[in-house]
Amino acid sequence: MNKKEKQQITCFSYRYLFQQLVSKDIKLKYRRSFLGYLWSILNPLFTMLVMILVFSHMFRFDIENYPVYLIVGQTLFNFLNEATTISIYSITGNAALIKKVYVPKCIFTISKVSSSMVNFLFSFFAMTLVFFFCGIQWNLNFLFIPLILLQIYLFCMGISLFLAQISVFFRDIQYIYNVLLTAWMYLTPIFYPITSLPLPLQNGIITWNPMYAYITQFRMIVLEGVFPEGSLIIKGSIVAILTLFIGFWSFLKSQDRFILYI
Repeated sequence: MNKKEKQQITCFSYRYLFQQLVSKDIKLKYRRSFLGYLWSILNPLFTMLVMILVFSHMFRFDIENYPVYLIVGQTLFNFLNEATTISIYSITGNAALIKKVYVPKCIFTISKVSSSMVNFLFSFFAMTLVFFFCGIQWNLNFLFIPLILLQIYLFCMGISLFLAQISVFFRDIQYIYNVLLTAWMYLTPIFYPITSLPLPLQNGIITWNPMYAYITQFRMIVLEGVFPEGSLIIKGSIVAILTLFIGFWSFLKSQDRFILYI
């Protein structure tokens, strides 16, 4: 198969492989698990309860409907954490298959992010349980939630593609990224109100932390019952598309050299 023929093959032609990769990732995650898929619902609930005990009582944050505030931020950031972390070695982990047959290399990274989205949808049931017990009123603005999830999905896809290609040449990226991810988590108002921070730090998070835009959009719908601010939607969408473009561009530019390093 020459280069021109390869370029004419789209990822759509490999949709069955994509489905199998996503299915495999989900099954492997819950293999030998007694609770199985139920753990995707119980885990965020248990984590939320622990964090409520720690932060609402020890630090006494005065946030109305704190369980809802917490589980929204926690669940969205956990999706970013899982999707990008498992994508780092999506290319090197499939080296044997890549060396034997031609497949679009990006499909391995895309499948990792997509399987994480499936896991997130399981966790979404945990969120709805918390919404119900905390008396959250459903409204038409909830119909916008899928578009918020699309923003964060594309954002995570861009980061994942960038990390996947760079890890082929620099294997220690996982350790560096884990440190950055920890700092990122604490610089995202997941379990604390952003107003508790100094004003310069507040402005820095609002300006430079894309997760603030996605989490705040979600919280505005759920906690305030209002449509998200247009500035947050525009910022979240632009950052998601720009990150996706950079991720794909860097991936496509370097993918022909993968075979020399994996």
